[in-house]
Amino acid sequence: MFKKALDAKSQQRLSGADRKKLKRSIRLRFPASSDADLDVLLPPKAEITIFKYPNRILVYGLEGDCPMFFDCDGRGSEIFPTVYALWKVPNLLPAFMLKGGEVSRFMLGGADLMFPGIQIPAEGFPSFSAGEPWAVKVPGNPAPIAVGTTTMSSAEALKAGLRGKALKISHYYRDTLWELAENCYVPNAGFFEDAVFEDPALISGGQASDSCEDHLLVGQTNAINDEFMGDDSAADGAPSILGSSSAEEPIVTKEASEQITTAMADLQVKDDTSGIESNVDDQPLLSVEDVDTLLDKCLLQALHTTVKDKDLPIPGSILWSGHVLPCRPSGISLDIKKSSHKKLSKWLQSKSVGGLISVKEDKHKKEVMVLSVNRKHVDYTSFKPEKKKVEKNEQPGKNIADEGQLQKLLDVVEIYKPTTHVNPIFAAVGADTGKLYSASEAYEIVFGYIEKEKLVKQADKSMVVLDATLCDALFKGAIKKGSMYPTEIHKKDIGQSFINRMQANHLVIRGEHSVVRKGALKPLQILTERRQGNKKVTKLSGLESFLIDPETLASELQKKFACSTTVSELPGKKGLEVLVQGGVIDDLARHLVEQYGVQKRYIEVLDKTRK
Repeated sequence: MFKKALDAKSQQRLSGADRKKLKRSIRLRFPASSDADLDVLLPPKAEITIFKYPNRILVYGLEGDCPMFFDCDGRGSEIFPTVYALWKVPNLLPAFMLKGGEVSRFMLGGADLMFPGIQIPAEGFPSFSAGEPWAVKVPGNPAPIAVGTTTMSSAEALKAGLRGKALKISHYYRDTLWELAENCYVPNAGFFEDAVFEDPALISGGQASDSCEDHLLVGQTNAINDEFMGDDSAADGAPSILGSSSAEEPIVTKEASEQITTAMADLQVKDDTSGIESNVDDQPLLSVEDVDTLLDKCLLQALHTTVKDKDLPIPGSILWSGHVLPCRPSGISLDIKKSSHKKLSKWLQSKSVGGLISVKEDKHKKEVMVLSVNRKHVDYTSFKPEKKKVEKNEQPGKNIADEGQLQKLLDVVEIYKPTTHVNPIFAAVGADTGKLYSASEAYEIVFGYIEKEKLVKQADKSMVVLDATLCDALFKGAIKKGSMYPTEIHKKDIGQSFINRMQANHLVIRGEHSVVRKGALKPLQILTERRQGNKKVTKLSGLESFLIDPETLASELQKKFACSTTVSELPGKKGLEVLVQGGVIDDLARHLVEQYGVQKRYIEVLDKTRK
């Protein structure tokens, strides 16, 4: 946003009424801020200047001093603090911690923050929603280096395997907004022209973080690639970093710079000589057989404690990062490449051949999906999970549930009803054909039938011999006339083929209310169009499918957007439609995601006002 220099269209002092309005907007935007924090950032007797830019950005700064806040849309709903403000009040925003100082080079080049560049704390991944303002810090340095907006929620991030863009950066240290201050300065000696590292004052005091030292090695720069950050780096129009540390900077003096050089030299020598060896000595060397045994133990621990049937099917990457890795013993690293399997997909497929789990390869995503867990397997039943592990693994989930209750107000479950094709299978195992089953429950039914009839091929345990009943359930009516019916099928293909022969339904749960409907869940529809007088209106329909009361939502939107709303019946259709005055299509979609837990994939947006 501030990569390129922009000339302010106008500049003026803020009136008393506008000053109060600005403080109210900041309190609403940042509920954790106190009156004392606001007095530090915007002193009562100081003059506040507002800069207006052609792209509707407003910048609020202290006259003759530094910019403190900027408004992206000029409406007060997208206010962010500058790095100068965060240096005075560091806890104004929650912050992501980078994996090291070398990653900050990408940030200062204008790139967005990607999930692989974030250091995950020991207590677990933090909970957040999409569209929240967050800051960025470097380990060992308390001063933030950038601010931005989250692109997805923590639940969506975990589901995506912690990959993709985490934060869309709006402002960072050394961009044109930072240079707008009359006297540009840095908060401590860890800030350099092209990167930010630990504060040497903390290092000399013995308070620096050990985890950051590895990232200060001279040869570490080449090891950090573009995976940590977005592709829109300095080559795509980012400002060049000019090395001009002026004599006017109040903190970084000549003596301080000499101390920095000495501290950095001592730190590099320490890392080169003993840093890597200590890491190796702290952890015992594991053989390939030990790694294989540890992998199986962590998988069984996860299947007993955190992997529930309602979570299935689940991508293999999420099973690994969100369930298996947290179950490893403390102080022990677990690397799939050091096992005999070498790859995650091969390891999961080997467990599938053994009958513990059922997997299927998604050719589009090029990833193995775990479809079901055989909880009657001898390895599962004979394993005794560690109670300490259960408490440790479940606690972060509880914290996320407590802190992000809005995200879990809505729960959509895909369920299936037995049809005439599969009824004989259900009858053979004594299951009720009138009930609705989840995918994992359906898998248990069909594999229970296979175990009962002893259809597993003795020569190849991964193959199942099809008897007449199972063959008809899976293929009758689906094979063209004249074609031969298969005589056997692979285990990993049975589960999906079985539920494909059942009737799809969906269960929507909101609080104490739930409803079951046939077919797939139809998404919400948000439409913006123009009316007479070039006025915009936004229409919202399909709320009944998500158990949202249109009247209640209309009342909320009226207060939130300060506009009129109406509720009317849809012509020729069942259901009600909420009409909101104004083009609030993006804000309305964000409100549904944050306040009602509606996932983005269930929202269809159409803006007819755009040319």
